Amino acid sequence: MAFKINGLISSANGQASRAKQQRELKKLDSVADNDSDDVRMDMLEPEMKVRQEWDSKVQFLLAIVGYAVGLGNVWRFPYLCQQNGGGAFLIPYFIMLVLEGIPIFYMELGIGQRLRKGSVQVWTEIHPFLGGIGIASVVVGIFVALYYNVIITWCLFYLFHSFTRQLPWMECPTEGPNNTVVEECELSSATAYFWYRNALDISPAIDQPNGIKWSMFGCLVLAWTVMFFCLMRGIKSSGKPHMALM
Repeated sequence: MAFKINGLISSANGQASRAKQQRELKKLDSVADNDSDDVRMDMLEPEMKVRQEWDSKVQFLLAIVGYAVGLGNVWRFPYLCQQNGGGAFLIPYFIMLVLEGIPIFYMELGIGQRLRKGSVQVWTEIHPFLGGIGIASVVVGIFVALYYNVIITWCLFYLFHSFTRQLPWMECPTEGPNNTVVEECELSSATAYFWYRNALDISPAIDQPNGIKWSMFGCLVLAWTVMFFCLMRGIKSSGKPHMALM
């Protein structure tokens, strides 16, 4: 009898221990499931936050060339070169290009490729006190976009006025019954007269505005519209104009 009682007690203890082990296994399974869910979320989050990429290396290369070569290089650089010694100006220019320009440009590309963030977030991640550099670069970019679009507006204005048999800035306009040449144009040139009186319609003073020149305003709206369609999808849409201009 005592042997049977001891056997029952030992079997009950075995069942209790097995039940406890099963409960612990269930807890471990639930913890493992939660961990696997967290791992899955960690694996999914980067995929949900994937940044856009260039369609090809050619688009990226053309975008970098367009970023590095602007109106300042094509328009302003020859004038500065002539005003500062001509060919001799190229000597310090290339020295500073090798020592400062190219390294900083390469550093900017490397930081952008490594961190893959915007201008402000990149510098903030490097150090919180450097966030002002990113803000300054954004402000400079806004100013550059504003005056570049004004220049594009002038180009569109001249483009539309060029669809004539005779370019309007080739000869001075005439007035009166005797077809007398306008005195202001005769004293300057036909090109300058068209620029100041037709394109800009400049007023005598800054406190004497002549109102809005609607033809120029329309060209400005067109320039901003073209920029919007080029940038509305990020690099997916901005890369196409680079390929077209190539």
